[in-house]
Amino acid sequence: MALQYNLAKVYEISENDTEFALQIVTLFLEEVPAEMKSIKTAIEEKDYTRTYSACHKIKPTLDLLGMDMAYEENIQIMTWAKAEGKRKEIKEVYKSLKDRIDLAIKEIKKDFKL
Repeated sequence: MALQYNLAKVYEISENDTEFALQIVTLFLEEVPAEMKSIKTAIEEKDYTRTYSACHKIKPTLDLLGMDMAYEENIQIMTWAKAEGKRKEIKEVYKSLKDRIDLAIKEIKKDFKL
């Protein structure tokens, strides 16, 4: 049973198409980790535009996968980037987001035998 993600929205929009669900989780596994690395580097370099852009790119995927807490943390990072805040203000939020995504990745790989 999925604890870190919820595919209800995916199944709703696809009319319970399991192949579509697999495509979505595969996209998540391929795209989100790379964007998380980009977000980390951008935060370290105070590259607010790149931080915002990378967060914006993963936002719909987090929403689609029902990762509500990760979605909210992602929004916090976007808001921080827009306000050009201090690094120390966002480091813990990034760490929490990264942990949630890592847990979801492990769970998806196990659930879908990937």
